[in-house]
Amino acid sequence: MLNDKQFRSAVKHEGGVSRRMFLAYSAALSSIPLLGRSSFATAVPKFSSNPFSLGVASGDPDSTSVVLWTRLAPEPLEPFGGMPNEAVVVRWEVADDEAFNKVVASGTVSATPQLGHSVHVEVDGLSPDRWYHYRFHTGDATSPTGRTRTFPAVDTMPQQVRFGVTSCQNYEQGLFTAYEQMARDDLDLVFHLGDYIYEYAAGRNGKVRTHHGKEIDSLNDYRARHAQYRSDPLLQNMHAACPWLVTWDDHEFDNNCAGEISEEQNIDPVDYLIRRANAYQAYYEAMPLRASCLPTGPDMQLYRNSRYGQLADFLVLDTRQYRSDQPNGDRKSPLNDAAFDKRQSLLGRQQKGWLYSQLVSSQSTWNVLAQQVMMGMVDRAGNPEAPAYSMDQWPGYAFERMELMKFLADRRVSNPVVLTGDIHSNWANELRLDDRRPEDDVIATEFVCTSLTSGGNGVDKPKGLDNLLAANPCVKFHNTERGYIRCAVTPQEWTADYMVIDNVETPGGNTFVRNSFTVEAGQPTLHAS
Repeated sequence: MLNDKQFRSAVKHEGGVSRRMFLAYSAALSSIPLLGRSSFATAVPKFSSNPFSLGVASGDPDSTSVVLWTRLAPEPLEPFGGMPNEAVVVRWEVADDEAFNKVVASGTVSATPQLGHSVHVEVDGLSPDRWYHYRFHTGDATSPTGRTRTFPAVDTMPQQVRFGVTSCQNYEQGLFTAYEQMARDDLDLVFHLGDYIYEYAAGRNGKVRTHHGKEIDSLNDYRARHAQYRSDPLLQNMHAACPWLVTWDDHEFDNNCAGEISEEQNIDPVDYLIRRANAYQAYYEAMPLRASCLPTGPDMQLYRNSRYGQLADFLVLDTRQYRSDQPNGDRKSPLNDAAFDKRQSLLGRQQKGWLYSQLVSSQSTWNVLAQQVMMGMVDRAGNPEAPAYSMDQWPGYAFERMELMKFLADRRVSNPVVLTGDIHSNWANELRLDDRRPEDDVIATEFVCTSLTSGGNGVDKPKGLDNLLAANPCVKFHNTERGYIRCAVTPQEWTADYMVIDNVETPGGNTFVRNSFTVEAGQPTLHAS
């Protein structure tokens, strides 16, 4: 197998980036899940300090299974997490009770150096709609206890699901205090919609805390950055409280990335894709994801479906990896020919086909698109005479966006709701075929969560708010405070509480409900509650 230097040389000798060569370069990764059953793992390892310094997590549940995660890292910010170059045996347990008197499943797995000594256990054979407790052991160390749950059986109608929606947690710009209230909310699950980490060098955004090291590029860089974020006790506690459904945006790799195109000029395309391969592997290692998401070099399928009985289909999307380059130089622009170009895509052909197939076959009351960038066609200038739309968001891909809205309407998809992150501000939007035409029927609802910390303290009423609302009838609420969204969904209605925190820059911030909206099943219009 070629190393990075040899690979760069070989590809440049060929005169360009060869996808085939990239796949050959990284094909060995496809066998990594088998390493979890290695017979050569050290059974009684010794550690310099607590190997479970990054806590535990669970994710991607269905009605009979869930993924349990941890990563061994006694020295989390050191190269390789302070672990030796050998596989280590990890034991895991799942129990009905927190004291582990009623263990219902257990086993062993090898934490391998090839995957940064991360552990992804897919526990099957569990009962539907049930809470469980879990933990790990290695050597003489025992992990913290986590709590997770299975989803209801696919042929049942649950009475309710409660979940949090969050994104954009820049470590340097704020404390993760809002997770304290989220933990008290006693949720069934959490959606994280991207920008779990930021790739910037230490001090670039620093006001509150400081990143470790330079702008991240290598696999060890990305591993250490994830480890720094995961070392936060409030984030650890929220991961241990319930399962998470995660997707990335751009900062898990590189700001405003678009498919295989960097926002920066004169970036070597080989170096760019090698960096993406590093970012994707570190992301997989850091998240409670199934083996089906295991990356192959610079490619990783993250879009997937998770069904909560017949109450909701959760369709997790990836609007970064497959997208066309942002039109109009990625500058805020009018909705011109470039924005309406039929060749522009956020989803890519394969993901788009999958999404349409999932939507048309759904039998759920609510169909939820958990994704990254705002779908509302919002004139950010608030000026009808000189409108300015974000080209990094769905307006920059207006033809595909309107095509999706038409599909939802024509196929009469039941109660489509879009969950969005990215934008460091709260929005509640009513989505139409063309949001510039308020007389058209509302087709779907969009709840955009603000950042958890990114941007530092925000404000309830940003400058120019009245003009923005007047120019965009689709927008029913907007502010720039930090926080998350707390959702409660029943067969009859969806309630979204916009939870905001008064201060993320010093300890002790207070998190509270700023605004709430409801959507009735069968009626996608928003109602303030």
